[in-house]
Amino acid sequence: MYGEDTGATAATPETLAHGPSGEPTDRDESRAASSGSQANSQAKETALAALATVAHEPGAAKPDPIIVADTVRRRFGGLTAVDVNHVEVQRGSITALIGPNGAGKTTFFNLLTGFDNPDEGSWSFNGRSLAGVQAYKVARRGMVRTFQLTKALSRLTVMENMRLGATDQRGESFWRAVIPGMWRRQEAEITDRAEELLARFKLDAKADDFAGSLSGGQRKLLEMARALMVRPEMVMLDEPMAGVNPVLTQSLLGHVKSLRDEGMTVLFVEHDMDMVRDISDWVIVMAQGKVIAEGPPDAIMADERVIDAYLGSHHDAALTEEEEEQMLAEAEAELARQRESS
Repeated sequence: MYGEDTGATAATPETLAHGPSGEPTDRDESRAASSGSQANSQAKETALAALATVAHEPGAAKPDPIIVADTVRRRFGGLTAVDVNHVEVQRGSITALIGPNGAGKTTFFNLLTGFDNPDEGSWSFNGRSLAGVQAYKVARRGMVRTFQLTKALSRLTVMENMRLGATDQRGESFWRAVIPGMWRRQEAEITDRAEELLARFKLDAKADDFAGSLSGGQRKLLEMARALMVRPEMVMLDEPMAGVNPVLTQSLLGHVKSLRDEGMTVLFVEHDMDMVRDISDWVIVMAQGKVIAEGPPDAIMADERVIDAYLGSHHDAALTEEEEEQMLAEAEAELARQRESS
């Protein structure tokens, strides 16, 4: 019958763009990806332009630093783990902090974020000193971090982990907690924010699962998502790709880039040089607790100071005859010992 409702939907511009059910189609996803790519390109170009005139030297001054650290030192007994004379991190950029194992990168992270106290030195965030400021207060000021070993609360659900990340919750007050009307509306807003972030990080299907049931890569995503609950200005990531399978690695890379696109500053520790080259605008190199080099990724990869820090001095120098003879003698002696022992 002509007057019957057959359940079909008219082919309007809206249904052509979004599909009969209103759900996004491949065309929508393509447009979203294109828009995200353009935003990423613009944010990267802005960051690179700001750093274009910065000297490629340790401690180089930045046009608009969000973090400034001076003479920060941390000793453990006779070992000096961190000895940073001066370092600045440019606002709105992705900065990589690299160096061989034991260079002091994570210790420096701990000092900047209030998880450890230096023996001396000063450092500031947005022009305000952070000396003596406790870690939770540093986070409230807008600088949050993740950890090399994830800190998800395993016996809480993914959603509960997310809610814990929000600050200034009225229900945390003992007296307000007994009056639901004082905190229910805020909790609903927090839950909405958490759901939005979980969907963004593709964890919405896991919202009611225990965090302990997530894979290593999913825990990394959860920790990054939870950090964004405070709407930070700066995110510090300690080896975000460590232990993550290749499938999730690409997802994490995209999320790190998106932080810059949204106006946040990123400082991350990483050993994967391909990742560093791919996403970073600037690289700071540490070795034996000191900052030994700074510059764009390509310049850093070719810097002799950096190569020596990773591979040792004179790694590419030809051996002399005496050195060759000594190495041969040592090898022959070792073979002789093995024969005797067998």
